[in-house]
Amino acid sequence: MRTALSFIIVSLLSVFSAYSQNKPDVYKSIVKYLASDELAGREMGTEGEKLAGDFIATEFAKIGLEPKGEEGFFQEFSNKEKPHPHVTPEEMREVMPIMGRNVIGFLDNGAKTTIVVGAHYDHLGMGNHGSLHASKEKAIHNGADDNASGVAVMIQLAKTLSEKNITSNNFMFIAFSGEEKGLWGSKYYAENPTLDIEDLNFMINMDMVGRFEASKGLAIHGVGTSPIWVNTIEEIRPVALKVVLDSSGIGPSDHTSFYLQDMPVLHFFTGQHSDYHKPTDDFEKLNYKGMVLVHDVIYDIINSTLGKGEIEFLKTKSNKSNVPNFKVTLGVMPDYMYDGVGMRIDGVIEDRPAQKAGIERGDVVLQLGEYKVKNMQDYMVALSKIEKGDKVITTVKRDGKSIEKDVQF
Repeated sequence: MRTALSFIIVSLLSVFSAYSQNKPDVYKSIVKYLASDELAGREMGTEGEKLAGDFIATEFAKIGLEPKGEEGFFQEFSNKEKPHPHVTPEEMREVMPIMGRNVIGFLDNGAKTTIVVGAHYDHLGMGNHGSLHASKEKAIHNGADDNASGVAVMIQLAKTLSEKNITSNNFMFIAFSGEEKGLWGSKYYAENPTLDIEDLNFMINMDMVGRFEASKGLAIHGVGTSPIWVNTIEEIRPVALKVVLDSSGIGPSDHTSFYLQDMPVLHFFTGQHSDYHKPTDDFEKLNYKGMVLVHDVIYDIINSTLGKGEIEFLKTKSNKSNVPNFKVTLGVMPDYMYDGVGMRIDGVIEDRPAQKAGIERGDVVLQLGEYKVKNMQDYMVALSKIEKGDKVITTVKRDGKSIEKDVQF
């Protein structure tokens, strides 16, 4: 007997199956290679990143995309990683630069404007920086969802769009490296484009699109960067598909680099999870039918813009401008797809205050000490009021009941 949730998923997929020729196994084969131990986590500057870039370039060539890097499909760049936050200019001069490569393919339809479709392909390697793995032992961080999933959808979009008779826009497909270092690759491309920046119409970014759940929906960020986005999404959205919209063009992924060049952007995301930045982000855990759905939603959005000329750009208010300064951390990963009262926890980091206090994944934070938490902003404000060493009674909702936990910060 099907559950209501499984019925929704089947219904959603049936909506798209009439015209989508993409098969889940195709996505799976791409992710399985990119997230294999052979590539050792694809950290920028490593042999694994090079192998991943070569693979993507080969896929672009199979599709028939034109190389649009500075050396074939590749655009090389370098940057220096700060060894610690207080490094001096003298110390930085001694740091060796890390080399990376963006992989760029162009679909030339003879149009005046070009749509950019991008996804980063680098990850954390052995987890030297940015890992949330509790163990001190090094382990391969394969990054299946983050972001082999986005690369797979990008490659499939390139295949789909190359088979259409489109004359109103060209397409630039870019696999970025250095995203995990701080958007290095996309920033370099946006400042050193291989096509006139004025000819770029808008940018589509896919980062972590492999864990779709119908109950959570699909997050689309950047909808405030053009006046057409919200109506466009509503027009193409199947009734059964829940979407979570965010207006800001600024976020922790590569679309930010293009927004800062005054370009409309959209960023697609299927949600945070407990395997984020851990060795357990493996290919077996992805929802490949959900990735087909994400592909088709993005294709429909792109298709709806064709023939409309250059898309109007709007500045948006950065979410970062409202983020307070923190002296402590609860040690959880918020559920950014949650739209109820409170702040739902999507992951608990080991050996941090929340885990030590017995707070669990799925708990909804309703109050931190004297501060009520109605949403994410309330949670951040409350957290900013707490000092190191404070012991705070934290109220969470679990299975419909409110319970209190003593959290030691």
